[in-house]
Amino acid sequence: NDNFHPLNSHVPAALMRRFHLAKINNLSEVKVWGTGKPKREFMYVDDLAQSCIFLLQNNVDYELINSGTGKEITIKEFSELIKKVVGYKGKITFDNTKPDGTLNKRLDTSIINKLGWKPKTDLKIGLKKTYKWAIEKKVFDNI
Repeated sequence: NDNFHPLNSHVPAALMRRFHLAKINNLSEVKVWGTGKPKREFMYVDDLAQSCIFLLQNNVDYELINSGTGKEITIKEFSELIKKVVGYKGKITFDNTKPDGTLNKRLDTSIINKLGWKPKTDLKIGLKKTYKWAIEKKVFDNI
């Protein structure tokens, strides 16, 4: 149930939408904001939910715990991965007149990892599941 709106969605949904629309409209390129160099950490939503359940079931008593993969990927690599998942055959261009944002956004997941929790869903598999869901629910048709 992610937000795929063109103006206010997060990076995964925004890029997935752009690549999907480029594919069905036979566009020759997809523009991605920035240089592609910033790194981001992405986690499949079911893994986030499982981390919350894990913390509740184990009565973990910390003021702050990060749930994440602990792995970063550049926006360029992420765009190429979404391109493959969607099946888009065109070119990716980066618009360096647009902002990159923060260069790194990886969480410190050492506490939850020491407690015995790690995410189970590979990034590519999570993107494939999300794209399949979006196609089945026709979310691209309503935007």
